[in-house]
Amino acid sequence: MNALTSPWLLAALAPALLVLGAMGYRAWEVRRARQRRRLPKHWPLSQRPLANSEEARVWHWLARAFYDHHVMIKLPVTRFTLPRDREQGMEWYKLLGSVYCTFTVCKSDGRVVGCVDVPGKVGIPRSTRSLKHSLLSQCGLPYWVVRSNSLPTVAEIRAEFLGESPIAQSMRERELEERAMMSAQANLRGAINRQRSHRGNSDFGALSTWPSSTTGDPRGEYQSQWADNNSFLSPLDSRRGDLL
Repeated sequence: MNALTSPWLLAALAPALLVLGAMGYRAWEVRRARQRRRLPKHWPLSQRPLANSEEARVWHWLARAFYDHHVMIKLPVTRFTLPRDREQGMEWYKLLGSVYCTFTVCKSDGRVVGCVDVPGKVGIPRSTRSLKHSLLSQCGLPYWVVRSNSLPTVAEIRAEFLGESPIAQSMRERELEERAMMSAQANLRGAINRQRSHRGNSDFGALSTWPSSTTGDPRGEYQSQWADNNSFLSPLDSRRGDLL
């Protein structure tokens, strides 16, 4: 009988083989875990935009609607909620850590006033939508789902998020327009004054050196400088504005 096929020899070698196999598997697992922890020299990642085209359209609309607030994008709900029982905080974090809203509107002090979701092509699952609505409403925060082709009015969403009346909204918009107009006028006056000062220091200074010029045609130098600083050929400001 072959020694390798004898039952007693196989019975004696089996435990040793199992131990060796377990040790080899353990060493392989340790090496694999070490490789996972090691930071790669070349990351297998590429840059991408924060928002797609549909989300970007709603983002720009929200920025105009809440011009006096901050519109945060894809902020997890765990950033602006807090567990009442700290002992259960980790459990709630595991449940809600991946839950976020497309846009979160907050004040300058970081306090949230409402959240907006923009559904994708397949929409928002009913369970996810129900979870967000229940969570945010119990925290006293409005939650809206909007699309770029069916946006609410600015007065409607501001009234819901801020409790602002249409009259207050109209007065705020008028005040904002007046401030923007005053700022534009001040910028235009400053640009005109700087342009006049620059002309006085360059154009007329160049004219005073004509008689002493010995090389070239002085008119060519004057015409070049005048063309560079002429507000008729190059407007002072590319932005459109009313004439003073």
